[in-house]
Amino acid sequence: MTTTYARDFEAQASHPGARAPWLTALRREAQEHFERNGFPTSRDEDWRFLDLGPVTGREFPLAPWDVSGVSPEALAPWRFAIPEVTTLVFVNGRFAPALSSAAELPVGMTVRNLAGALASGGEVLERHLGRYAGPTSGGFTALNTGFLKDGLFVHVARGATVAPPVHAIYLTDQRGVGAATHPRTLVVVEEGASATVLESFVGLCDGTYLTNAVTGELNGDGASLVHAKLQHESERAVHVGTTHIRHGRDSRGQSFSVSFGAALCRNNLDVVLDGPGVETEMLGLYLGRGTQEVDNHTSLLHAHPNCGSREIYKGILDGRSHGVFNGKIYVTPIAQKTDAKQTNRAILLSDQARIDTKPQLEIFADDVKCTHGATVGSIDPNAAFYCRSRGIPEAQARKVLTYAFAAEVLEFMPWADVRDRLEAEVMRRLDVRVEG
Repeated sequence: MTTTYARDFEAQASHPGARAPWLTALRREAQEHFERNGFPTSRDEDWRFLDLGPVTGREFPLAPWDVSGVSPEALAPWRFAIPEVTTLVFVNGRFAPALSSAAELPVGMTVRNLAGALASGGEVLERHLGRYAGPTSGGFTALNTGFLKDGLFVHVARGATVAPPVHAIYLTDQRGVGAATHPRTLVVVEEGASATVLESFVGLCDGTYLTNAVTGELNGDGASLVHAKLQHESERAVHVGTTHIRHGRDSRGQSFSVSFGAALCRNNLDVVLDGPGVETEMLGLYLGRGTQEVDNHTSLLHAHPNCGSREIYKGILDGRSHGVFNGKIYVTPIAQKTDAKQTNRAILLSDQARIDTKPQLEIFADDVKCTHGATVGSIDPNAAFYCRSRGIPEAQARKVLTYAFAAEVLEFMPWADVRDRLEAEVMRRLDVRVEG
């Protein structure tokens, strides 16, 4: 292990909850795993399409815990007009209460920063933190767990069906350049409850830094959970985000992933359908330009019968950008009556853009309906010709068709302002290309 990470690990004595034996053991297990195994390499099957040189070729010390210097005006473009939303803002990995805002929460719902929750203690954290995103489930998750300090904590108690949305904004500013943050999110939705959670990862500077984020979520029996992740880091940054979601019996889930930024972006999404009768959707959109690398890895475990899933990931790649989609659906022998659909589609706007796509099905039950597929290509020439025959210039026609391609995913976003702003960002990027 490098000197920088070893030194920063040893500074954990002052971290929130440091006196809790269970948390000390969790951090130590993660640290030891990272010491033994380090970062993944191209020899690991799940990482073979991605060059991790930008991470392994240098050291990223912890970013300074300084939340001063970020004005509400700088934050304004990243807030959304979501009714009754509670917004928690984190600057360089640390909670910034002056920039945050809280709506009135119903009885049975807790929203606070993770450092504060750890300092206060509580059996919910001890029972759930590190369970869904385990400390030994990979090098990046181990690193995050070893440096576990702050992030978002949401707990919705049993039967609390009216839960206002929560938005966590993770910002990196100029002081975080050359450093790393390891934000952690824990969402626990108990039986029959509901929650909607939005995470935004934003770079306020044009610099190189590492964001290593981990999210663990429990969606209890009969519960409902909507989770969205928006990644808009500096286009010189590295973003590695890992999300683990466990759905209980008869629950409903919806997951969004939208990636615009980072020089190297890796999104891991692991979903377990841990009971019969679950219905879930996994929706993703990624845009790459220049030399950006965008890698989406999804894993979906159908472990019980009578469950349904739909997965749609779409990519738009320009310049010399590189996209990766690796999606795996695993159906166990007892998961009869499974209905699973997986689709990856990508548009290449440049002859130099490329994508590696690998949809996978592993089915060990015989009474199932499972489909998967991938399509990669350029704008449909017939559709472009149709637009041109109606008087639309060729460049504008390509822009409209590309926008429509992205809108098929964004239209499912449950918040109107989020959806409108994301669609506007897609159009802005296409406008830059048309004008260029």
